[in-house]
Amino acid sequence: MGKINMDDDYIAKARHSMAHVLAKAVCQLFDDVKLAIGPPIENGFYYDFDLPHTIREEDFAAIEQRMTEIMNNNEDYTFRRLDNAEEILVGEPYKLELVKEIREAGEEVTAYDLGEGFFDLCAGPHVENTRELRNWGFKIASVAGAYWRGSSDNAMLQRVYVHAFPTRQELKKHLQFLEEAKKRDHRVLGPQLDLMFFDETAPGMPYWLPKGWKLYNTLMDFTRRVHEQRGYQEIAGPQLNHRTLWETSGHWEHYHDDMFTIDVGNEQYYALKPMNCPNAMIAFGRTNRSYRELPLRYMETSLLHRKEASGTLHGLLRVQTFRQDDAHTFITEEQIHNEINEILDLTNYLYGVFGLTVMAYLSTRPEEGYLGEIEQWNHAEEQLKRVLDDRFAGNYQINEGDGAFYGPKIDLKVKDVLNREWQLGTIQLDFQLAARFGLHYTDSDGKQKAPVVIHRALFGSLERFIGILIEHFAGKFPFWLSPVQIGVVPVHTDHEEYSHKVTQMLRDAGYRTNIDTSDGTMGNKIKSFRHEMMPYIIIIGEKEMEGGTISLRTRSGVQINEIPLHSFMEICKKMETEHLIELIEEI
Repeated sequence: MGKINMDDDYIAKARHSMAHVLAKAVCQLFDDVKLAIGPPIENGFYYDFDLPHTIREEDFAAIEQRMTEIMNNNEDYTFRRLDNAEEILVGEPYKLELVKEIREAGEEVTAYDLGEGFFDLCAGPHVENTRELRNWGFKIASVAGAYWRGSSDNAMLQRVYVHAFPTRQELKKHLQFLEEAKKRDHRVLGPQLDLMFFDETAPGMPYWLPKGWKLYNTLMDFTRRVHEQRGYQEIAGPQLNHRTLWETSGHWEHYHDDMFTIDVGNEQYYALKPMNCPNAMIAFGRTNRSYRELPLRYMETSLLHRKEASGTLHGLLRVQTFRQDDAHTFITEEQIHNEINEILDLTNYLYGVFGLTVMAYLSTRPEEGYLGEIEQWNHAEEQLKRVLDDRFAGNYQINEGDGAFYGPKIDLKVKDVLNREWQLGTIQLDFQLAARFGLHYTDSDGKQKAPVVIHRALFGSLERFIGILIEHFAGKFPFWLSPVQIGVVPVHTDHEEYSHKVTQMLRDAGYRTNIDTSDGTMGNKIKSFRHEMMPYIIIIGEKEMEGGTISLRTRSGVQINEIPLHSFMEICKKMETEHLIELIEEI
Protein backbone atom coordinates (compact mmCIF):
# COMPACT_ATOMS: atom_id res chain seq x y z
CA MET A 1 0.00 0.00 0.00
CA GLY A 2 1.49 3.36 -1.07
CA LYS A 3 1.60 6.56 0.91
CA ILE A 4 -1.89 7.82 1.71
CA ASN A 5 -2.86 11.42 0.97
CA MET A 6 -4.50 12.55 4.20
CA ASP A 7 -6.77 15.18 2.67
CA ASP A 8 -10.24 16.02 3.96
CA ASP A 9 -11.93 13.54 1.62
CA TYR A 10 -9.76 10.68 2.77
CA ILE A 11 -10.20 11.56 6.45
CA ALA A 12 -13.99 11.60 6.03
CA LYS A 13 -13.82 8.26 4.19
CA ALA A 14 -11.67 6.74 6.93
CA ARG A 15 -13.96 7.97 9.68
CA HIS A 16 -16.96 6.53 7.85
CA SER A 17 -15.10 3.24 7.48
CA MET A 18 -14.37 3.24 11.20
CA ALA A 19 -18.09 3.74 11.87
CA HIS A 20 -18.63 0.35 10.21
CA VAL A 21 -15.99 -1.11 12.53
CA LEU A 22 -17.93 0.28 15.51
CA ALA A 23 -21.17 -1.20 14.17
CA LYS A 24 -19.55 -4.64 13.75
CA ALA A 25 -18.04 -4.47 17.25
CA VAL A 26 -21.39 -3.59 18.85
CA CYS A 27 -23.14 -6.39 16.94
CA GLN A 28 -20.53 -8.89 18.17
CA LEU A 29 -20.73 -7.76 21.80
CA PHE A 30 -24.49 -7.36 22.26
CA ASP A 31 -27.63 -9.21 21.22
CA ASP A 32 -30.59 -8.01 19.18
CA VAL A 33 -28.80 -5.01 17.68
CA LYS A 34 -30.63 -3.08 14.98
CA LEU A 35 -28.49 -0.71 12.92
CA ALA A 36 -29.46 2.78 11.82
CA ILE A 37 -26.86 5.18 10.37
CA GLY A 38 -23.21 6.07 11.04
CA PRO A 39 -21.85 9.15 9.25
CA PRO A 40 -18.50 10.90 9.68
CA ILE A 41 -18.63 14.25 11.50
CA GLU A 42 -16.10 16.87 12.51
CA ASN A 43 -13.43 15.25 14.72
CA GLY A 44 -14.85 11.73 14.37
CA PHE A 45 -18.10 9.91 13.68
CA TYR A 46 -21.19 8.48 15.33
CA TYR A 47 -23.45 5.46 14.88
CA ASP A 48 -27.11 5.10 15.91
CA PHE A 49 -28.18 1.78 17.40
CA ASP A 50 -31.44 0.26 18.59
CA LEU A 51 -30.70 -2.49 21.13
CA PRO A 52 -32.14 -3.64 24.48
CA HIS A 53 -28.82 -3.16 26.29
CA THR A 54 -28.16 0.41 27.45
CA ILE A 55 -24.61 1.28 26.43
CA ARG A 56 -22.84 2.87 29.39
CA GLU A 57 -19.39 4.31 30.00
CA GLU A 58 -18.26 1.02 31.53
CA ASP A 59 -18.90 -0.63 28.11
CA PHE A 60 -16.56 1.75 26.27
CA ALA A 61 -13.32 -0.14 26.93
CA ALA A 62 -14.76 -3.45 25.67
CA ILE A 63 -16.13 -1.80 22.51
CA GLU A 64 -12.82 -0.05 21.82
CA GLN A 65 -10.92 -3.30 22.36
CA ARG A 66 -13.15 -5.18 19.92
CA MET A 67 -12.77 -2.37 17.36
CA THR A 68 -8.98 -2.65 17.68
CA GLU A 69 -9.15 -6.42 17.16
CA ILE A 70 -11.27 -5.97 14.01
CA MET A 71 -8.85 -3.42 12.57
CA ASN A 72 -5.86 -5.64 13.37
CA ASN A 73 -7.50 -8.49 11.43
CA ASN A 74 -6.80 -6.69 8.14
CA GLU A 75 -10.40 -7.05 7.00
CA ASP A 76 -11.42 -5.91 3.50
CA TYR A 77 -14.25 -3.52 2.70
CA THR A 78 -15.99 -5.21 -0.23
CA PHE A 79 -18.61 -3.42 -2.31
CA ARG A 80 -21.69 -5.30 -3.52
CA ARG A 81 -25.13 -4.63 -4.93
CA LEU A 82 -28.18 -5.70 -2.91
CA ASP A 83 -30.78 -6.64 -5.49
CA ASN A 84 -32.62 -8.66 -2.83
CA ALA A 85 -32.13 -6.13 -0.01
CA GLU A 86 -35.67 -6.58 1.34
CA GLU A 87 -35.00 -10.30 1.95
CA ILE A 88 -31.51 -9.88 3.39
CA LEU A 89 -32.46 -7.02 5.74
CA VAL A 90 -35.49 -8.64 7.37
CA GLY A 91 -35.49 -7.57 11.03
CA GLU A 92 -33.62 -4.30 10.25
CA PRO A 93 -36.49 -1.74 10.17
CA TYR A 94 -34.26 1.33 9.83
CA LYS A 95 -32.28 -0.13 6.94
CA LEU A 96 -35.49 -1.24 5.22
CA GLU A 97 -36.87 2.31 5.46
CA LEU A 98 -33.71 3.56 3.77
CA VAL A 99 -33.98 0.86 1.10
CA LYS A 100 -37.53 1.96 0.31
CA GLU A 101 -36.40 5.56 -0.16
CA ILE A 102 -33.49 4.47 -2.36
CA ARG A 103 -35.83 2.40 -4.55
CA GLU A 104 -38.32 5.29 -4.82
CA ALA A 105 -35.50 7.56 -5.96
CA GLY A 106 -34.67 5.04 -8.69
CA GLU A 107 -31.20 4.44 -7.32
CA GLU A 108 -29.23 1.24 -6.78
CA VAL A 109 -29.18 -0.39 -3.33
CA THR A 110 -25.60 -1.17 -2.33
CA ALA A 111 -23.68 -2.40 0.71
CA TYR A 112 -20.16 -3.07 1.96
CA ASP A 113 -19.01 -6.31 3.56
CA LEU A 114 -16.49 -5.91 6.35
CA GLY A 115 -14.63 -9.19 6.67
CA GLU A 116 -16.81 -12.22 7.15
CA GLY A 117 -20.26 -12.22 8.71
CA PHE A 118 -20.94 -8.48 8.66
CA PHE A 119 -22.18 -6.03 6.06
CA ASP A 120 -23.85 -2.65 6.19
CA LEU A 121 -26.13 -0.85 3.77
CA CYS A 122 -23.93 1.89 2.34
CA ALA A 123 -23.09 3.83 -0.83
CA GLY A 124 -19.49 4.33 0.31
CA PRO A 125 -16.77 5.16 -0.33
CA HIS A 126 -14.55 3.32 2.16
CA VAL A 127 -10.91 2.51 2.66
CA GLU A 128 -9.82 -0.76 1.08
CA ASN A 129 -8.76 -2.59 4.24
CA THR A 130 -8.86 -1.99 8.00
CA ARG A 131 -5.03 -2.01 8.06
CA GLU A 132 -5.33 1.61 6.89
CA LEU A 133 -7.00 2.43 10.20
CA ARG A 134 -4.64 0.64 12.60
CA ASN A 135 -2.52 3.70 13.39
CA TRP A 136 -5.48 5.98 13.88
CA GLY A 137 -6.24 7.33 17.33
CA PHE A 138 -9.84 6.85 18.43
CA LYS A 139 -11.83 7.02 21.64
CA ILE A 140 -15.52 6.72 22.43
CA ALA A 141 -16.65 10.16 23.54
CA SER A 142 -20.21 9.65 24.78
CA VAL A 143 -23.59 8.05 24.26
CA ALA A 144 -26.70 10.16 23.77
CA GLY A 145 -30.33 9.62 22.87
CA ALA A 146 -31.28 10.48 19.29
CA TYR A 147 -34.64 10.13 17.57
CA TRP A 148 -34.57 8.21 14.31
CA ARG A 149 -34.49 10.77 11.47
CA GLY A 150 -34.53 13.53 14.11
CA SER A 151 -38.29 13.28 14.72
CA SER A 152 -39.81 12.86 18.18
CA ASP A 153 -42.54 10.79 16.50
CA ASN A 154 -39.95 8.06 15.85
CA ALA A 155 -38.05 5.61 18.05
CA MET A 156 -35.34 6.83 20.41
CA LEU A 157 -31.97 5.33 19.47
CA GLN A 158 -28.60 5.21 21.21
CA ARG A 159 -26.05 7.40 19.44
CA VAL A 160 -22.43 6.48 20.14
CA TYR A 161 -20.01 9.34 19.43
CA VAL A 162 -16.36 8.55 18.73
CA HIS A 163 -13.34 10.85 18.40
CA ALA A 164 -11.12 9.68 15.52
CA PHE A 165 -7.89 11.14 14.13
CA PRO A 166 -5.21 9.92 11.70
CA THR A 167 -2.64 9.64 14.53
CA ARG A 168 -2.74 8.96 18.25
CA GLN A 169 -0.88 12.21 18.80
CA GLU A 170 -3.65 14.16 17.09
CA LEU A 171 -6.22 12.38 19.24
CA LYS A 172 -4.24 13.24 22.38
CA LYS A 173 -4.06 16.87 21.31
CA HIS A 174 -7.81 16.93 20.66
CA LEU A 175 -8.60 15.41 24.06
CA GLN A 176 -6.37 18.00 25.73
CA PHE A 177 -8.26 20.71 23.85
CA LEU A 178 -11.57 19.29 25.08
CA GLU A 179 -10.29 19.24 28.66
CA GLU A 180 -9.22 22.88 28.41
CA ALA A 181 -12.56 23.83 26.82
CA LYS A 182 -14.36 22.05 29.66
CA LYS A 183 -12.50 24.15 32.23
CA ARG A 184 -13.60 27.28 30.39
CA ASP A 185 -17.27 26.30 29.99
CA HIS A 186 -19.27 29.46 30.66
CA ARG A 187 -22.15 27.38 32.02
CA VAL A 188 -19.85 26.40 34.87
CA LEU A 189 -17.75 29.55 35.26
CA GLY A 190 -20.72 31.93 34.99
CA PRO A 191 -22.50 30.69 38.13
CA GLN A 192 -19.17 29.94 39.85
CA LEU A 193 -18.09 33.58 39.45
CA ASP A 194 -21.57 34.80 40.49
CA LEU A 195 -22.18 36.35 37.08
CA MET A 196 -25.44 34.71 36.03
CA PHE A 197 -27.62 31.63 36.29
CA PHE A 198 -30.72 30.09 34.72
CA ASP A 199 -33.95 28.93 36.34
CA GLU A 200 -36.41 26.40 34.99
CA THR A 201 -39.22 28.97 35.23
CA ALA A 202 -37.64 30.97 32.39
CA PRO A 203 -35.84 28.65 29.95
CA GLY A 204 -33.14 30.39 27.95
CA MET A 205 -33.62 33.65 29.89
CA PRO A 206 -30.62 34.39 32.11
CA TYR A 207 -30.72 35.91 35.56
CA TRP A 208 -27.88 38.43 35.80
CA LEU A 209 -26.34 38.73 39.27
CA PRO A 210 -24.69 42.00 40.44
CA LYS A 211 -21.22 41.10 39.15
CA GLY A 212 -22.55 39.79 35.85
CA TRP A 213 -24.78 42.82 35.37
CA LYS A 214 -21.79 45.09 36.06
CA LEU A 215 -19.82 43.24 33.37
CA TYR A 216 -22.82 43.47 31.03
CA ASN A 217 -23.19 47.22 31.53
CA THR A 218 -19.45 47.81 31.24
CA LEU A 219 -19.55 46.12 27.84
CA MET A 220 -22.69 48.06 26.93
CA ASP A 221 -21.14 51.40 27.97
CA PHE A 222 -18.03 50.59 25.94
CA THR A 223 -19.91 49.82 22.73
CA ARG A 224 -22.17 52.87 23.21
CA ARG A 225 -19.16 55.19 23.50
CA VAL A 226 -17.49 53.67 20.47
CA HIS A 227 -20.65 53.98 18.37
CA GLU A 228 -21.38 57.53 19.47
CA GLN A 229 -17.87 58.53 18.41
CA ARG A 230 -18.74 57.23 14.95
CA GLY A 231 -21.97 59.10 14.51
CA TYR A 232 -24.54 56.58 15.75
CA GLN A 233 -27.60 57.81 17.65
CA GLU A 234 -29.31 55.50 20.14
CA ILE A 235 -33.07 55.05 20.12
CA ALA A 236 -35.43 52.70 21.96
CA GLY A 237 -38.68 51.23 20.68
CA PRO A 238 -41.62 49.35 22.24
CA GLN A 239 -41.21 45.78 23.40
CA LEU A 240 -44.68 44.84 22.19
CA ASN A 241 -46.09 45.67 18.78
CA HIS A 242 -49.38 44.91 17.03
CA ARG A 243 -49.21 42.23 14.36
CA THR A 244 -49.78 44.85 11.63
CA LEU A 245 -46.23 46.10 12.17
CA TRP A 246 -44.84 42.59 11.69
CA GLU A 247 -47.05 42.02 8.66
CA THR A 248 -45.67 45.15 7.05
CA SER A 249 -42.08 44.11 7.75
CA GLY A 250 -42.71 40.54 6.53
CA HIS A 251 -41.80 38.95 9.85
CA TRP A 252 -45.34 37.71 10.51
CA GLU A 253 -45.15 35.64 7.33
CA HIS A 254 -41.49 34.62 7.40
CA TYR A 255 -40.64 34.55 11.13
CA HIS A 256 -43.92 33.94 12.94
CA ASP A 257 -42.97 30.54 14.39
CA ASP A 258 -39.96 32.08 16.12
CA MET A 259 -41.93 34.89 17.78
CA PHE A 260 -43.67 35.07 21.16
CA THR A 261 -47.21 36.18 20.26
CA ILE A 262 -50.03 37.34 22.51
CA ASP A 263 -53.77 37.10 21.83
CA VAL A 264 -55.41 39.98 23.69
CA GLY A 265 -58.90 39.02 22.49
CA ASN A 266 -61.20 40.19 19.72
CA GLU A 267 -58.72 38.76 17.19
CA GLN A 268 -56.11 41.28 18.26
CA TYR A 269 -52.58 39.88 18.21
CA TYR A 270 -49.36 41.39 19.47
CA ALA A 271 -45.80 40.05 19.45
CA LEU A 272 -42.73 40.59 21.60
CA LYS A 273 -40.17 41.93 19.20
CA PRO A 274 -37.52 39.46 18.01
CA MET A 275 -35.56 42.24 16.30
CA ASN A 276 -35.38 46.02 16.17
CA CYS A 277 -35.72 46.59 12.40
CA PRO A 278 -39.39 47.69 12.24
CA ASN A 279 -38.90 50.14 15.14
CA ALA A 280 -36.04 51.78 13.24
CA MET A 281 -38.27 52.06 10.14
CA ILE A 282 -40.99 53.79 12.16
CA ALA A 283 -38.43 56.18 13.68
CA PHE A 284 -37.03 57.08 10.25
CA GLY A 285 -40.47 57.62 8.72
CA ARG A 286 -41.82 60.00 11.36
CA THR A 287 -40.60 63.07 9.46
CA ASN A 288 -39.53 64.21 6.01
CA ARG A 289 -35.90 63.37 5.27
CA SER A 290 -33.27 64.95 3.04
CA TYR A 291 -30.29 63.28 1.39
CA ARG A 292 -28.17 65.61 3.53
CA GLU A 293 -29.19 63.59 6.62
CA LEU A 294 -27.78 60.37 5.19
CA PRO A 295 -26.14 58.22 6.36
CA LEU A 296 -28.53 58.24 9.32
CA ARG A 297 -27.31 55.69 11.87
CA TYR A 298 -29.77 54.47 14.51
CA MET A 299 -28.49 52.17 17.27
CA GLU A 300 -30.88 50.23 19.53
CA THR A 301 -30.12 47.86 22.40
CA SER A 302 -33.67 47.04 23.47
CA LEU A 303 -34.53 43.62 24.89
CA LEU A 304 -35.44 41.05 22.23
CA HIS A 305 -37.30 37.74 22.48
CA ARG A 306 -37.05 34.79 20.11
CA LYS A 307 -38.79 31.46 20.60
CA GLU A 308 -36.32 28.57 20.39
CA ALA A 309 -36.86 24.82 20.59
CA SER A 310 -35.92 23.64 24.09
CA GLY A 311 -33.32 21.22 22.75
CA THR A 312 -31.39 24.05 21.08
CA LEU A 313 -30.92 26.21 24.21
CA HIS A 314 -27.30 26.27 25.33
CA GLY A 315 -26.35 28.51 28.24
CA LEU A 316 -25.69 32.07 27.07
CA LEU A 317 -24.82 30.89 23.56
CA ARG A 318 -28.45 30.18 22.60
CA VAL A 319 -31.05 32.07 24.62
CA GLN A 320 -34.62 33.29 24.19
CA THR A 321 -34.14 36.83 25.50
CA PHE A 322 -31.16 39.05 24.74
CA ARG A 323 -29.86 42.44 23.62
CA GLN A 324 -27.77 43.29 20.58
CA ASP A 325 -25.46 46.15 19.68
CA ASP A 326 -27.97 46.57 16.89
CA ALA A 327 -27.94 49.37 14.32
CA HIS A 328 -29.87 50.37 11.21
CA THR A 329 -28.25 52.80 8.82
CA PHE A 330 -30.27 54.59 6.16
CA ILE A 331 -28.17 55.49 3.11
CA THR A 332 -28.24 56.26 -0.59
CA GLU A 333 -27.11 53.61 -3.06
CA GLU A 334 -23.94 55.62 -3.70
CA GLN A 335 -23.00 55.35 -0.02
CA ILE A 336 -23.15 51.53 0.21
CA HIS A 337 -19.47 50.83 -0.40
CA ASN A 338 -18.12 53.47 2.00
CA GLU A 339 -20.61 52.69 4.76
CA ILE A 340 -19.95 48.95 4.77
CA ASN A 341 -16.22 49.61 4.78
CA GLU A 342 -16.65 51.88 7.80
CA ILE A 343 -18.64 49.14 9.54
CA LEU A 344 -15.85 46.65 8.83
CA ASP A 345 -13.29 49.13 10.20
CA LEU A 346 -15.37 49.33 13.37
CA THR A 347 -15.62 45.53 13.43
CA ASN A 348 -11.84 45.13 13.30
CA TYR A 349 -11.44 47.60 16.16
CA LEU A 350 -14.09 46.02 18.40
CA TYR A 351 -12.94 42.44 17.89
CA GLY A 352 -9.29 43.47 18.19
CA VAL A 353 -9.92 44.91 21.66
CA PHE A 354 -10.69 41.37 22.83
CA GLY A 355 -7.93 39.65 20.87
CA LEU A 356 -10.35 38.07 18.39
CA THR A 357 -9.56 37.72 14.69
CA VAL A 358 -12.34 38.15 12.13
CA MET A 359 -13.34 36.00 9.15
CA ALA A 360 -16.02 36.97 6.61
CA TYR A 361 -18.73 34.95 4.87
CA LEU A 362 -21.07 36.15 2.12
CA SER A 363 -24.59 34.75 2.58
CA THR A 364 -26.68 34.91 -0.58
CA ARG A 365 -30.36 34.83 -1.56
CA PRO A 366 -32.46 31.98 -0.11
CA GLU A 367 -33.96 29.63 -2.66
CA GLU A 368 -37.48 30.51 -1.54
CA GLY A 369 -39.37 32.80 0.83
CA TYR A 370 -37.39 35.91 -0.05
CA LEU A 371 -38.77 39.41 -0.65
CA GLY A 372 -38.20 41.45 -3.81
CA GLU A 373 -36.97 40.79 -7.32
CA ILE A 374 -34.00 38.61 -8.25
CA GLU A 375 -32.34 41.48 -10.15
CA GLN A 376 -32.37 43.54 -6.97
CA TRP A 377 -30.84 40.66 -5.01
CA ASN A 378 -28.14 40.18 -7.63
CA HIS A 379 -27.30 43.87 -7.40
CA ALA A 380 -27.13 43.77 -3.58
CA GLU A 381 -24.96 40.64 -3.61
CA GLU A 382 -22.62 42.26 -6.13
CA GLN A 383 -22.25 45.29 -3.85
CA LEU A 384 -21.27 43.12 -0.88
CA LYS A 385 -18.96 40.99 -3.00
CA ARG A 386 -17.16 44.10 -4.22
CA VAL A 387 -16.46 45.20 -0.64
CA LEU A 388 -15.26 41.74 0.37
CA ASP A 389 -13.04 41.42 -2.69
CA ASP A 390 -11.41 44.74 -1.86
CA ARG A 391 -10.91 44.07 1.84
CA PHE A 392 -10.23 40.34 1.96
CA ALA A 393 -8.62 39.83 -1.46
CA GLY A 394 -10.96 36.93 -2.16
CA ASN A 395 -10.16 35.29 1.19
CA TYR A 396 -13.76 34.77 2.28
CA GLN A 397 -16.33 32.03 1.89
CA ILE A 398 -19.79 32.03 0.33
CA ASN A 399 -22.79 30.53 2.13
CA GLU A 400 -25.24 29.92 -0.69
CA GLY A 401 -28.88 30.56 0.22
CA ASP A 402 -28.17 31.68 3.80
CA GLY A 403 -29.18 35.34 3.43
CA ALA A 404 -32.00 37.00 5.38
CA PHE A 405 -35.42 36.96 3.72
CA TYR A 406 -35.03 40.66 2.87
CA GLY A 407 -31.41 40.80 1.74
CA PRO A 408 -27.94 39.24 1.43
CA LYS A 409 -25.46 39.66 4.25
CA ILE A 410 -21.89 39.48 5.40
CA ASP A 411 -21.59 37.14 8.37
CA LEU A 412 -18.64 37.68 10.68
CA LYS A 413 -16.96 34.86 12.57
CA VAL A 414 -14.08 35.03 15.04
CA LYS A 415 -11.53 32.62 16.45
CA ASP A 416 -10.93 32.53 20.18
CA VAL A 417 -7.82 31.62 22.18
CA LEU A 418 -8.57 27.90 21.62
CA ASN A 419 -8.88 28.49 17.86
CA ARG A 420 -12.62 27.79 17.97
CA GLU A 421 -14.86 29.57 15.48
CA TRP A 422 -17.85 31.58 16.69
CA GLN A 423 -20.54 33.31 14.65
CA LEU A 424 -20.84 36.88 15.94
CA GLY A 425 -21.69 39.84 13.74
CA THR A 426 -23.77 40.31 10.63
CA ILE A 427 -24.06 43.12 8.07
CA GLN A 428 -27.24 42.87 5.99
CA LEU A 429 -27.93 44.94 2.88
CA ASP A 430 -31.65 45.58 2.48
CA PHE A 431 -33.47 47.07 -0.53
CA GLN A 432 -36.88 45.81 0.67
CA LEU A 433 -38.08 47.06 4.07
CA ALA A 434 -37.86 50.79 3.35
CA ALA A 435 -40.23 50.33 0.41
CA ARG A 436 -42.60 48.13 2.45
CA PHE A 437 -42.81 50.89 5.08
CA GLY A 438 -43.16 53.63 2.44
CA LEU A 439 -39.96 55.37 3.52
CA HIS A 440 -38.30 57.98 1.36
CA TYR A 441 -35.93 60.92 1.34
CA THR A 442 -35.62 63.92 -0.97
CA ASP A 443 -32.54 63.57 -3.18
CA SER A 444 -30.38 66.42 -4.50
CA ASP A 445 -32.47 66.51 -7.68
CA GLY A 446 -35.64 67.04 -5.66
CA LYS A 447 -36.98 63.54 -6.33
CA GLN A 448 -38.32 61.16 -3.67
CA LYS A 449 -36.25 57.97 -3.30
CA ALA A 450 -36.37 54.99 -0.99
CA PRO A 451 -33.29 54.68 1.22
CA VAL A 452 -31.18 51.57 1.30
CA VAL A 453 -30.96 50.09 4.80
CA ILE A 454 -27.98 48.35 6.36
CA HIS A 455 -28.93 46.14 9.31
CA ARG A 456 -25.92 45.25 11.43
CA ALA A 457 -24.94 43.89 14.83
CA LEU A 458 -21.24 43.38 15.56
CA PHE A 459 -21.12 41.72 18.95
CA GLY A 460 -24.43 40.17 17.97
CA SER A 461 -26.29 39.00 21.06
CA LEU A 462 -24.51 40.49 24.09
CA GLU A 463 -25.50 37.38 26.04
CA ARG A 464 -23.78 35.16 23.49
CA PHE A 465 -20.79 37.48 23.28
CA ILE A 466 -20.34 37.43 27.06
CA GLY A 467 -20.57 33.63 27.04
CA ILE A 468 -17.81 33.57 24.41
CA LEU A 469 -15.70 36.06 26.42
CA ILE A 470 -16.03 33.96 29.58
CA GLU A 471 -14.58 30.99 27.69
CA HIS A 472 -12.05 33.06 25.71
CA PHE A 473 -10.59 34.58 28.90
CA ALA A 474 -11.39 31.55 31.13
CA GLY A 475 -13.11 34.01 33.50
CA LYS A 476 -9.93 36.12 33.80
CA PHE A 477 -11.27 39.27 32.20
CA PRO A 478 -9.12 42.25 31.24
CA PHE A 479 -8.87 44.85 33.99
CA TRP A 480 -11.26 47.32 32.31
CA LEU A 481 -13.97 44.67 31.87
CA SER A 482 -13.68 42.84 35.22
CA PRO A 483 -16.84 43.10 37.36
CA VAL A 484 -14.67 43.79 40.42
CA GLN A 485 -11.23 45.10 39.53
CA ILE A 486 -9.54 45.40 42.91
CA GLY A 487 -9.89 43.67 46.26
CA VAL A 488 -8.55 45.25 49.46
CA VAL A 489 -7.44 43.09 52.39
CA PRO A 490 -6.38 44.68 55.71
CA VAL A 491 -3.96 42.43 57.58
CA HIS A 492 -5.45 43.34 60.98
CA THR A 493 -8.33 45.38 62.34
CA ASP A 494 -5.82 48.15 63.16
CA HIS A 495 -5.31 48.58 59.43
CA GLU A 496 -8.97 48.84 58.49
CA GLU A 497 -9.28 52.63 58.71
CA TYR A 498 -6.44 53.17 56.23
CA SER A 499 -7.79 50.31 54.08
CA HIS A 500 -11.19 52.01 53.90
CA LYS A 501 -9.48 55.27 52.91
CA VAL A 502 -7.62 53.49 50.07
CA THR A 503 -10.82 51.76 48.97
CA GLN A 504 -12.72 55.04 48.83
CA MET A 505 -9.98 56.77 46.84
CA LEU A 506 -10.07 53.96 44.28
CA ARG A 507 -13.86 54.09 44.08
CA ASP A 508 -13.80 57.88 43.70
CA ALA A 509 -11.44 57.38 40.75
CA GLY A 510 -14.01 55.05 39.17
CA TYR A 511 -12.43 51.66 39.90
CA ARG A 512 -14.66 48.82 41.03
CA THR A 513 -13.21 47.94 44.42
CA ASN A 514 -14.32 45.66 47.26
CA ILE A 515 -12.87 45.55 50.77
CA ASP A 516 -13.02 42.50 53.03
CA THR A 517 -13.21 43.38 56.73
CA SER A 518 -14.83 40.11 57.78
CA ASP A 519 -13.56 37.97 60.68
CA GLY A 520 -11.71 35.55 58.41
CA THR A 521 -7.94 35.22 58.21
CA MET A 522 -5.94 37.30 55.77
CA GLY A 523 -5.07 34.11 53.85
CA ASN A 524 -8.71 33.14 53.42
CA LYS A 525 -9.65 36.66 52.31
CA ILE A 526 -6.94 36.61 49.66
CA LYS A 527 -8.03 33.13 48.61
CA SER A 528 -11.63 34.32 48.27
CA PHE A 529 -10.64 37.24 46.04
CA ARG A 530 -8.40 34.96 43.96
CA HIS A 531 -11.35 32.59 43.53
CA GLU A 532 -13.21 35.53 41.96
CA MET A 533 -10.27 35.89 39.53
CA MET A 534 -9.88 39.51 40.58
CA PRO A 535 -7.10 41.30 38.66
CA TYR A 536 -5.44 42.90 41.72
CA ILE A 537 -5.52 42.35 45.46
CA ILE A 538 -4.22 45.15 47.69
CA ILE A 539 -2.79 44.01 51.01
CA ILE A 540 -2.42 46.61 53.74
CA GLY A 541 -0.40 46.01 56.90
CA GLU A 542 1.68 48.06 59.29
CA LYS A 543 4.40 49.03 56.78
CA GLU A 544 1.88 50.15 54.19
CA MET A 545 -0.09 52.16 56.72
CA GLU A 546 3.02 53.88 58.13
CA GLY A 547 4.43 54.64 54.68
CA GLY A 548 1.14 55.61 53.08
CA THR A 549 1.65 52.88 50.45
CA ILE A 550 0.01 49.66 49.28
CA SER A 551 1.25 46.18 48.46
CA LEU A 552 -0.18 44.31 45.49
CA ARG A 553 -0.73 40.73 44.47
CA THR A 554 -1.66 40.26 40.82
CA ARG A 555 -4.00 37.61 39.47
CA SER A 556 -1.02 35.57 38.26
CA GLY A 557 0.58 35.65 41.73
CA VAL A 558 3.18 38.40 41.22
CA GLN A 559 3.85 40.30 44.48
CA ILE A 560 4.65 44.03 44.36
CA ASN A 561 5.48 45.55 47.76
CA GLU A 562 5.03 49.03 49.19
CA ILE A 563 4.23 51.19 46.19
CA PRO A 564 2.51 54.60 46.16
CA LEU A 565 -1.21 54.41 45.55
CA HIS A 566 -1.00 57.06 42.81
CA SER A 567 1.49 54.88 40.89
CA PHE A 568 -0.97 52.01 40.95
CA MET A 569 -3.82 54.29 39.88
CA GLU A 570 -1.79 55.47 36.89
CA ILE A 571 -1.48 51.93 35.54
CA CYS A 572 -5.19 51.37 36.22
CA LYS A 573 -5.97 54.44 34.14
CA LYS A 574 -3.73 53.18 31.32
CA MET A 575 -5.49 49.80 31.23
CA GLU A 576 -8.91 51.47 31.32
CA THR A 577 -8.31 54.06 28.61
CA GLU A 578 -6.35 51.77 26.27
CA HIS A 579 -8.56 48.71 26.89
CA LEU A 580 -5.51 46.51 27.43
CA ILE A 581 -6.02 42.75 27.49
CA GLU A 582 -3.01 41.89 29.66
CA LEU A 583 -2.56 43.05 33.24
CA ILE A 584 0.36 45.33 33.94
CA GLU A 585 2.51 43.55 36.52
CA GLU A 586 5.50 45.89 36.74
CA ILE A 587 5.16 49.24 38.48
